[in-house]
Order: sequence, then C-alpha cells, then structure tokens
Amino acid sequence: MSANNAFHIAVLAGDGIGPEVMAPALEVLRKVGEKSGLGFRFTEAPAGANHYLATGKSMPDSTIKLCEEADAILLGACGLPSVRYPDNTEIAPQIELRFIFDLYAGVRPARLIPRVPSPIVGADQRGIDLVVIRESTEGLFASMGKGVVTHEDARETMVITRKTSERLFEFSFRLAERRKARGKPGALTCVDKANVFKAFAFFRGIFDEIEKNHPDVKTDRLYVDACSAMLVKRPWDFDVMVMENMFGDIVSDITASLIGGLGMAPSADIGDKYAVFQPCHGTAPDIMGQGKANPTGMILSAAMMLDWLADKHGIESAAEAGETIERAVDQVYAGGIKPMEFGGGNGTADITKAVLGAL
Repeated sequence: MSANNAFHIAVLAGDGIGPEVMAPALEVLRKVGEKSGLGFRFTEAPAGANHYLATGKSMPDSTIKLCEEADAILLGACGLPSVRYPDNTEIAPQIELRFIFDLYAGVRPARLIPRVPSPIVGADQRGIDLVVIRESTEGLFASMGKGVVTHEDARETMVITRKTSERLFEFSFRLAERRKARGKPGALTCVDKANVFKAFAFFRGIFDEIEKNHPDVKTDRLYVDACSAMLVKRPWDFDVMVMENMFGDIVSDITASLIGGLGMAPSADIGDKYAVFQPCHGTAPDIMGQGKANPTGMILSAAMMLDWLADKHGIESAAEAGETIERAVDQVYAGGIKPMEFGGGNGTADITKAVLGAL
C-alpha cells in the first residue's frame, strides 16, 4: 500500500458478464471509499478466454506482474464454454492464479440475505451464515493437466501435503476465532472421507494436531457425504467448514444454492501474501450484454477484499467499509429488490443504483 493510504487493486474483468458485474463493484468501492476516507487505485488488465483467443495465452506476463505488485486482485468471471485448451479443458485464469500465488485457502461464505429465497424450509426464520474453506492448490486439482489417459482407462492423482494442510487449518481456526469475536458461533468442522482414503485420514490427523493450538474453537469432524445431507436439512447448524479442493468445489456450490444461487455468492482465494476476490458464478454468455446480470456476488466479493486488506494492514476503517457494503446490500434486498434469476425485474443497473443509494 502506498504512503497516501490508497490501495492498489488489480482489476481483471474477465469474460461474458464479468465486465458487467465488475463495473458496479468498482462504483461501490469508490463510493464507500469517499465516505470512509479510503483511497483506491484501480489498474485493469486482460485475462480469460477472449485473451486466449487473441493471443494463445489466458493471461499475459504483464497481468501476472500487476497482480504480484498490487495490494489485492479483483477478478470477474473468466472462461467461455466454447473456448478450450487443446486438451478440452476450459480457460481458467482463476485456477491458474491460485497456483501462481500459492492461494491455498478458498473462502466461500454463504449468508442468507433478507427476503432472498432459499429452498430450505425454515431458513428465513433460522438464517444461514456459514463459510466453506476449500483448499485450493492441492487435492484432486493438483493433477490438473497431468492426468494420464489411455484407450483403456484414465487416472488422476490426489495430493495432500503437511505444509499446505497445516497452513490451511491455521487459517481456518483463525477465521473461526475472528467470527466468534464478532458474535458468531466460532465452530470449525473438518470435512473429509477419512474412513475410506488414507490421504483423508492424513488430512484429519493434521487437523487434530492444529486443533490443540486453538482450544477456544469448538470442533467437529464429518464425512463429506453426511455433511452434504446435513447441509440441505439444517444449514444453520454450521459455522466454518474446511475441506479438500474437490470436495470444496462441490460443497461450496451446494451452500451457494441455499442462499439464492451463485449470483449471490462471493468468494476469495487467499495465501500468505496474495489474495484474489471474485464472485462464484460463471460468465453466463447466454445473458451477456442484456443488463440481466446480478452484480451482488461481485459487490460482496469487494466487501470481502476490504476485510482482508484491513486484517493485513491493520486499517480498521477498511473492515468497517466492508461491513457498510454488506449492510447496504441487506437493505436493498429487504426493501424489495428482486434479481431476474428470482423471477424479478431488477437487472444490473437497478441493483447497482439501489446499493449506491443505500451507501
């Protein structure tokens, strides 16, 4: 961060509706910055399927250098179903950045906002407020691009290391402690399949070791199948959950569906030094350019970025600004804003205008 307290943010708008939801998030950050005395310097850079089509690379070296130099990285949705690498996998800078910057903690909050429909009976009274922490550099994804395919079979290898698992669990316990200090339960559940796979038994064993350093956090251990069943019955029983990469990929989509869908879901990929913030939804090329995209997940991802910057730099006003954004979003939904994916008539411009007004 520069001497004048201006945060330098790398902005990678991406593909499809990525640029359409990024613009509102930047407007919200500028508005909350004016009110809180925070400064922002946004530098835009290319990444994604369209850049791959033009150059043969998902990101130029200049984008990676910008991300390395910036205080944080805001990423829109990237990739297009019709654009693929020669091995038929999609263009995914969001995954590549995790490996480049060792972003081992994928943070996927799921909080039910007032008047947002949930498929879970009773959720409107009981509430949903949980966080999935997905290890983001190992697990089954460690095999990305390295799998072996023959005419007879295909093989991918799952990798779980002590170094990454220890950092992941320390991060998860600290998050549970921070949530407890803010009035949340402060409980942490390790989700695995330790009854079947040695790798997950190893994973759980490290969790047990790290637990000893955090006696104030209530802990639990669940197999992923049981956890999934419980989530769609009583999601309010969960606070923070930590799990392997592929399990987290699946479970975080389940939890997003409980709070209105991927359009409502923010996320972050965080390492020891760097962090990327992006909505959980995809590029939605079917609604691109029609003004229908819901910017809420992107706006809430920007709020997550402010909280991370506050913790990293010790600037409490940044955390307060993030909370201000969340309250503004709650206010506009409680006031009747209804995105098109919920059968409403409010598109990108309506939601953006309402949030800016609430600020």
